[in-house]
Amino acid sequence: MQDKLEMIEKRYDELEQLLSDHEVIERREEWMNLSKEMASIVPVVELFRHLKKVDLEIKEAEELISGNEDEDMEEYFKDEVETLKQEKEKLEADLKEELLPKDPYDEKNVFIEIRAGTGGEEAALFAADLLKMYSRYAEQNNLKAEIVEAHPTDIGGYKEVILGIEGKGAYSRLKFESGVHRVQRIPSTESGGRIHTSAATVAVLPEVEEVEVEISQQDLRIDTFCATGPGGQSVNTTQSAIRITHIPTGLVVSCQDEKSQLQNKEKALRILRSRLLDKYISEQTAELAETRKTMVGSGDRSERIRTYNFPQNRVTDHRIGLTLHKLELVLNGDLDEIISELIANDRSEQLKVNGG
Repeated sequence: MQDKLEMIEKRYDELEQLLSDHEVIERREEWMNLSKEMASIVPVVELFRHLKKVDLEIKEAEELISGNEDEDMEEYFKDEVETLKQEKEKLEADLKEELLPKDPYDEKNVFIEIRAGTGGEEAALFAADLLKMYSRYAEQNNLKAEIVEAHPTDIGGYKEVILGIEGKGAYSRLKFESGVHRVQRIPSTESGGRIHTSAATVAVLPEVEEVEVEISQQDLRIDTFCATGPGGQSVNTTQSAIRITHIPTGLVVSCQDEKSQLQNKEKALRILRSRLLDKYISEQTAELAETRKTMVGSGDRSERIRTYNFPQNRVTDHRIGLTLHKLELVLNGDLDEIISELIANDRSEQLKVNGG
């Protein structure tokens, strides 16, 4: 780790010189890229320099102990060394965490795709509850949420709904929500008062730019149709709804929420790019499947990740064994405690994998 830290510090010094070079400043794009690189290593360099300072202070204090005949002063310096060693230990742990591989998509906006699973109409109603939960979470964290595409049912549920969330770090906070969410409650459609178990699947995809995922127009089949409402009835007579099929992969995206065909096409392409990226990432990391199984961010769509139990006012995240008895608050968007624990657990697992 020492060699790596020294290399990073050397690069930091080089970047400082480059960023003050007038020729580099005139090359705006290069200057911006170098600025981003520097910003990404500043926390590491600051911690490393602090660590070197603490190391020097420990050495000086130990020299004072060995050359001091005053028992009180010797005890004082011993306490000082102990305090400094504890600080050093924390700095080393912080550095290990900073050196973990960064997810390149952490700062991206996201699409959250929610689909009703087993449970019929009750599953569709639960999908609506999850939509509200993520919308409220976004609102509470100054993120912008917007329904991008929706297929509602007649009684207020959703067969499928896609929520777009914009804001710095949206993906880093929400990426662990992918998987099967299960609900246990007495459905409003149940006359006998029996508790039912239903489920909905959630997929969280980072939104990417055109340059990050190129799509050839020759690979697309674009169909237009009239937008429909709950139950399938036509809600307008213009061919404004868009269905895009990516022929090489068979991925299909439809969008009908906007009034114009062009707006629906733009939204559908945004979703398609994210789905393609998700597919590519899954394929690239297939060989790491065994490692990924130990991590909360495995993204396995079939994995049951969380249960929402209404009779016991309980939410349980099965990946980390976390149980909270505040179901109503969680469904109202209070996800901070769960998300913080998931992030901490993921970092811990990464440290194990990276030998930390």
